[in-house]
Amino acid sequence: MLTGILSIPGQGHNRLLEGVGYNTNKDVTLHMTKGLISVDWVREHLEDEGLVLVDCRFMLGQPVSGRAAYEQEHLPGAYYADLEEDLSARKSEHGGRHPLPDLSQLSEKLGQMGVGQTSTVVAYDEQGGAMASRFWWLLQYMGHENVHVMDGGWPLWKAKGYPATADMPAPKTATFVPRVRRKMLASMEEVRAKAGQPGVVLLDSREANRYKGIEEPIDPVAGHIPGAQNAFWKDSLTDAGTFRSPEEQRERFAGLQEAKEIIVYCGSGVTACPNILALRSAGYDNVKLYAGSWSDWVSYKENPVELTKEEG
Repeated sequence: MLTGILSIPGQGHNRLLEGVGYNTNKDVTLHMTKGLISVDWVREHLEDEGLVLVDCRFMLGQPVSGRAAYEQEHLPGAYYADLEEDLSARKSEHGGRHPLPDLSQLSEKLGQMGVGQTSTVVAYDEQGGAMASRFWWLLQYMGHENVHVMDGGWPLWKAKGYPATADMPAPKTATFVPRVRRKMLASMEEVRAKAGQPGVVLLDSREANRYKGIEEPIDPVAGHIPGAQNAFWKDSLTDAGTFRSPEEQRERFAGLQEAKEIIVYCGSGVTACPNILALRSAGYDNVKLYAGSWSDWVSYKENPVELTKEEG
């Protein structure tokens, strides 16, 4: 039963690759679950036509380190997507620290990567899937179903001794046409209107101390949206840095089974995305992202803020 903070207490619904001629066989099934794909599958299919790899490595507070790491070494054929240059718009008064990008510009970028209607896209990072999940969510939002996060990311790829290169792939000339799914997104006004409504769950993905308002190292106001529950996004992961199984995710989110709608947020709309991926893995499809998240919420001075009092 969910009472403020969620705690951590196989094989789930698998999606098969479609649209690029891959065999929907046992091998594919064993290496996939909703939104995730294994490093072993990527290694085996590295040369397949129609596969697009996207490196999303990025360190908050060190905005050039991810691109520098990519330029030094990356998966063969992988393109680079920068969280702040490609996957976010410029900050303004409202919208949070990482507003959603201009979709026409992102579509052009995706075309240069070779992403078309039938492409299978795999994103990876070395931040526990946080940045890759933002990319995954954006492509889902733009109507591209066949996108996955490489489970374990760059660290697991390197640990297995799989190939890497500094060679830069040539730009492509594909055309990516977005088919935006507005229902995946919740605005600030929608969150304000729905907060506290029966059947609506707000899920805060930040660490417990930020959720409680004990500390706030980034945004100007501490606390959380009134009524929100806490599920730290890193609890989606095992100690090895891979995502927990669908069964474990279902146990983690067991208290949400009666929810009619789940709206997920974090500090700026990035680390909410791995929680959304985890919820999808657990079988929840009634999930929206509040993209502006806490940094957007507190930019409106009239919005209420809740703190969690420590017991004892």
